[in-house]
Amino acid sequence: MNRTYTNDRPTRSRDGRADAGRGGSGYGSQAPRRTGGPARSGGYGRRSAAVQGEFALPRTITPALPAVDGFADLDMPEQLLAELGRQGVTAPFPIQGATLPNSLAGRDVLGRGRTGSGKTLAFGLALLARTAGQRAEPRQPLGLILVPTRELAQQVTDALTPYARSVRLRLATVVGGMPIGRQAGALRGGAEVLVATPGRLKDLIDRGECRLNHVDITVLDEADQMADMGFMPQVTALLDQVRPEGQRMLFSATLDRNVDLLVRRYLTDPVVHSVDPSAGAVTTMEHHVLHVHGADKHAATTQIAARDGRVIMFLDTKHAVDRLTQDLLNSGVRAAALHGGKSQPQRTRTLAQFKTGHVTVLVATNVAARGIHVDNLDLVVNVDPPTDHKDYLHRGGRTARAGESGSVVTLVTPNQRRGMVRVMSDAGIRPQTTQIRSGDEALSRITGAQAPSGIPVVITAPVVERPKRSATSRGRRRPASATRRTPVRQSGFGAVA
Repeated sequence: MNRTYTNDRPTRSRDGRADAGRGGSGYGSQAPRRTGGPARSGGYGRRSAAVQGEFALPRTITPALPAVDGFADLDMPEQLLAELGRQGVTAPFPIQGATLPNSLAGRDVLGRGRTGSGKTLAFGLALLARTAGQRAEPRQPLGLILVPTRELAQQVTDALTPYARSVRLRLATVVGGMPIGRQAGALRGGAEVLVATPGRLKDLIDRGECRLNHVDITVLDEADQMADMGFMPQVTALLDQVRPEGQRMLFSATLDRNVDLLVRRYLTDPVVHSVDPSAGAVTTMEHHVLHVHGADKHAATTQIAARDGRVIMFLDTKHAVDRLTQDLLNSGVRAAALHGGKSQPQRTRTLAQFKTGHVTVLVATNVAARGIHVDNLDLVVNVDPPTDHKDYLHRGGRTARAGESGSVVTLVTPNQRRGMVRVMSDAGIRPQTTQIRSGDEALSRITGAQAPSGIPVVITAPVVERPKRSATSRGRRRPASATRRTPVRQSGFGAVA
């Protein structure tokens, strides 16, 4: 890595040349000098036109390396290439092929692509490849991935764990809702890569259990949701603590003006790769707006929920989620709820039950709109229409992932029609609109709706094998085959990061 020093502060050159004369601010033609700290300014040259509420993307000054068609064309450790083969990942998705040559070379990256487009490996492979062969001191990670929710943190961890193991890097995850002492212990043991939600990471830093001054590669995943959730002050405070000359990568499905602050302040001459999220949704999803009368909406919702196969249903409030979940259970539909207010173990269990098909309907608030990946999920239903086009895109992004197909259905009552037209216009989507009633052939054709059984169901926890106990353990012996099945009605759980 080539560096020059200006005003006693190290500054990295992206192309191997000294960049002491490349400073500047605003949107002039000069690339900014990375100085770190709150006063940092980022200029990127002229910007492209903004799209529907999003800020204009910066134009790269230093030419980007060309995209690749295969992982073998990338300068990555052989262990990572071998692991890709073992995982059945044969060819890079567009966002991976475009950004990896540049991120592997140390360039900052700004990537926009709809959920399910392959962003996790796009930043994860670069971070692991560039960190391979290094060893972290206790409490001092070398790479940091910031995410907005616990579910997304777990998803990123699960996706990257086999690759991290292949290059002998230790990966730790710190999120709220879990014992902080155990997470502090993992950091004390040493971890090269840290996946974290901002709130819990701040708590660990305040306790002296983590320092970011050795972090050389920082990733912000779903930065717009971090801004929407009010994490921006924590995110900027954390970014001000990482090495100022380090590499930064920012990936998100949408980029609004809150994210523009992060881009201008923390990214230097970034390579920009943008796939319009609405355009991607049009090519891989069917979008249906179903006009329904309010008095008939509940019956139509229940019939959709009773379809064969899994479905996620979105509502606005946790109370509405709880009510619908209980009504579905009483109607014979294997439903569970996802929203704020339940413990992390409960949330993890319910998601696992949904992924395995033990639960077929996940009733959720917007908390499930990001960070949840379920294979072969072909239907998302907006029982309550979203009021923002970003929410629509992220809800819909739970289906049609990784090139699969899927449908997004939105139930709209007469007084909601005008607002839904605006949301669809902002999202750049032209849906198929149909007037429906419960029991209609059209409802069944579009969603697979059918009449529920009417036999109430109770969702039970999975059978857990108990370990053998000695004869003296608590004064008695429990048979090795003993199991416990605990009936649990699923009535909600949450996602506070």
